[in-house]
Amino acid sequence: MTAAVRARGRLCVGIDPHAAMLDSWGLDDSVDGLERFSRICVEAFADDIGVVKPQVAFFERFGSGGFAVLERTIADLRSAGVLVIADAKRGDIGSTSEAYARAWLEPSSPLASDAVTVSPYLGVGALSPFVEQAAEHGCGLFVLARTSNPDGAGLQRAVTDGGASVGQSVVDEAVVVNTRLNDDVMGLVVGATRGHGLDLENFSGPILAPGLGAQGATAAELPGLFGGSSELLLPNSSRDVLRHGPDVAELRDAARRVREQVEDALA
Repeated sequence: MTAAVRARGRLCVGIDPHAAMLDSWGLDDSVDGLERFSRICVEAFADDIGVVKPQVAFFERFGSGGFAVLERTIADLRSAGVLVIADAKRGDIGSTSEAYARAWLEPSSPLASDAVTVSPYLGVGALSPFVEQAAEHGCGLFVLARTSNPDGAGLQRAVTDGGASVGQSVVDEAVVVNTRLNDDVMGLVVGATRGHGLDLENFSGPILAPGLGAQGATAAELPGLFGGSSELLLPNSSRDVLRHGPDVAELRDAARRVREQVEDALA
């Protein structure tokens, strides 16, 4: 990941083909529209952007046809040297957790990605199958710690018996996992839309920071929010880039502009 962001920048562009976005591009809300949308995104981002995050739900809603489009999109982006974070937010226990981990991180899977987002609310320990797959195959996972949606605050800021917030306990457990492995396979999802209230001093792994653009966060605010945790900070912008489609050149230029804003702010 370090090599990718040094070569192509830290911006993560989201691929979010919801019905309103497809319509704004003049595309049908169908598998064919989804396919066209995804092809345009691949063409626009493959040469310049280091990290792309497809939102799995917008493909999953079309069933097997949507998953087939997602498989091709992931494969084409990765073959072009783009790191793909599957935004699936999976989380379960035991063999079910293992099945999810193998689906998204095992190289032989048609959905194999460079990383996947996961939910820790069945316990960070329940994510061990994801950790094992990531460590074995050189992949990663991003654990929800302090998300960009206002609804998350009540749960994520709640104080545990140990005195830390739920979000901070996720951070602390991620530090333990990465230290044990001597590898930063466990990243965090920390929203860029508000003060997160987390102590990230001991965390050296990647941070996915959604909320740039349409959700209200700006590149200029990133240093104040994340301080020294910026080398592997991946600010995510989706709608603010995608609204410039369906023209490939305009979409590519929009992504480049946001990337430069991010790099200038974090320099």
